[in-house]
Amino acid sequence: MMVRGRVIGRVWATKHVDALPQGGLLEIELDSGARLIAFDPLGCAEGEDVLVTQGSVAAGHFDKRAPVDALIIGSIDEPSKTS
Repeated sequence: MMVRGRVIGRVWATKHVDALPQGGLLEIELDSGARLIAFDPLGCAEGEDVLVTQGSVAAGHFDKRAPVDALIIGSIDEPSKTS
C-alpha cells in the first residue's frame, strides 16, 4: 500500500538496533491526519510532500533484513490539481 503525506519533523535515535540502515527517520503526517515514522533514504526536508509504502514492501527494499515498516519511496514535485 502507498500513502501520501507531508514531512513534519525529524526523529533522532542515537541508540538503535544495528540492523537499521543508514538514513533518516522522519515524522510524516498523512493526508488522513494520522502520523507515522518513516525511514528516509532520499534525504527529504521538512514540509516536503512524500509517498510512503508500508509493511513487507518497505522491508523488502533492503538487501539485508531491516526493521523498517514505513519507507519514503518518492518526493512529490508538484501537488495534484483538481478541476
